Order: sequence, then C-alpha cells, then structure tokens
Amino acid sequence: MNRLQKFLITFLITSLPVNVMAERHDLTENLYKTGNQQANISQQKAISIAQRHIKGRVLDIRRSDNIYRIKILSDQGSIHVVKVSAIDGKIKTGH
Repeated sequence: MNRLQKFLITFLITSLPVNVMAERHDLTENLYKTGNQQANISQQKAISIAQRHIKGRVLDIRRSDNIYRIKILSDQGSIHVVKVSAIDGKIKTGH
C-alpha cells in the first residue's frame, strides 16, 4: 500500500464516527424542535380561549396528548367541557 492509500483509509476510518455523531445530533435536534412546535399553546392561553367560548369559572383543566380538557361552570350554573388543541388553540369540542 502506498502512503496515499494508507492516509485515505486512516482518514475514512477516523472521520466516519464524526459523521455518524453529527447526523445523530441533527436528528435529535430536529426531533426536539418538532416536539416543541407541537405544544404552542400554554395552559393559561387554553383557559382564555375556552372562557371566550363559554363564560364562567374554570373548575378543572387537564392535558392529554395535544388536547387541553377544560371544565367550566357557566354563569347560568351548568357545567361545560371545552377541548382546546394545544398545537393551534382551536376548539375541538365544547358543550
């Protein structure tokens, strides 16, 4: 083997782990960004959106996956459950 071949083999062997680690880092960073983009609406914002839909006092709020479930006691005395998307703040259901 000549010097160039030895150099190329050594270079390829030593640079491969760096490339793999860089790709793994990029993948992890993309997954992190995607995860953060999915939860754009805070709990307080979800409550505000639900109270614009049903006037009243919030009794309970829970989050499951990307949906906030907000229980509201209306000014008329009835209980309503409003579901708000944690991604975009759109009301999914409300009665």
